[in-house]
Amino acid sequence: MTAAEQGGLVPYSSSQPKQLFIRDLQESQQITETFLVSRFSQAETKAGKPYLALSLMDKSGEIEARLWDRAELFAPLAAEGSFITVQATVELFNGQLQLKLQHLAAVPEESLLLNDFFPTSRRSREEMVTELKKRIRSLQNKALRRLMEIIFSGDTLTRFAQAPAAKKMHHAYLGGLIEHTLSMAHMAEAVAGHYPLINADLLLAGVLLHDIAKIDEFDWARPPFNYTDRGRLVGHLVLGVEKLRRAADQVPELPQETVDQLAHLILSHHGQLEFGSPVLPMTPEALLLHHIDDMDAKMNYLEGLQTQFEGEEHQWTPFQRPLQRYLYLRGKAIEDAQEEKQSLKKARSAKDESASQQQLLWK
Repeated sequence: MTAAEQGGLVPYSSSQPKQLFIRDLQESQQITETFLVSRFSQAETKAGKPYLALSLMDKSGEIEARLWDRAELFAPLAAEGSFITVQATVELFNGQLQLKLQHLAAVPEESLLLNDFFPTSRRSREEMVTELKKRIRSLQNKALRRLMEIIFSGDTLTRFAQAPAAKKMHHAYLGGLIEHTLSMAHMAEAVAGHYPLINADLLLAGVLLHDIAKIDEFDWARPPFNYTDRGRLVGHLVLGVEKLRRAADQVPELPQETVDQLAHLILSHHGQLEFGSPVLPMTPEALLLHHIDDMDAKMNYLEGLQTQFEGEEHQWTPFQRPLQRYLYLRGKAIEDAQEEKQSLKKARSAKDESASQQQLLWK
């Protein structure tokens, strides 16, 4: 007898799109829905009873889940990267929603619409590529502009527009890398105009290039995102400098000193040796790049936390290990959420009305 049969759970068969997403979950809700396992671990309670600790995800977010009974039976079905249908209760634990699982069943990948499970930037990919090209054209230094045009072309540009910016921490969704880069470019433009000692072209080029090799560091063919062998063995800082130097060979008018400064921007942007940078930032542009990168990453992380709370009042998050602190955040306003849903409803209605009118024209 299978785990699904013992639990009375009918596996999900998807001839229709996924109906319930993580962002829609509410406390005390009883659900039967399909998710992707992004993290799996088997642990024991203080009494020595085994249980499953899972992180489940879909395109709208991620949620912790616990299965306290029959862990040994269900464990083989919940490997990282597998799809499972769960029966669960949505509970509030330490200020965050969590799933208390009663049953789960494996789901064949071919029965699913995979786009339902891929977290993706809210920004249009085409719009972001257009903005990136506009940023490159804004460079006043012709040699730097030519270098950027060579690097951000063909397959590299395609992958850059698809890749996540991180595995977990920030902009960890498809299109996250280009979104993060453009957000930093916007800040760099404002800050460079404030400090006369900054070479604005050099700073912008460094922003565009600082994470370029994440397209080689990560495997995002399907979630959960993971590192490639090259990514683990070499890392995106060194791989990024390799990309830079190969492209620079095609721009003979670009001074070697400028190439070295760009390499320094890539290698130092983590800011500290213990964070993986082989050198500390030693130029005004490098210092700014590090702080802009750090700021944008942290703000995106906080925005992700904010979406987990409802209501306009400020609330304390659980302890955030990456930042080593609790955070006091205002929840996402219920009115904002309702307005967003209403806008989507209006858009669908307008689309349906337009389709009806088109059909009448052809009759």
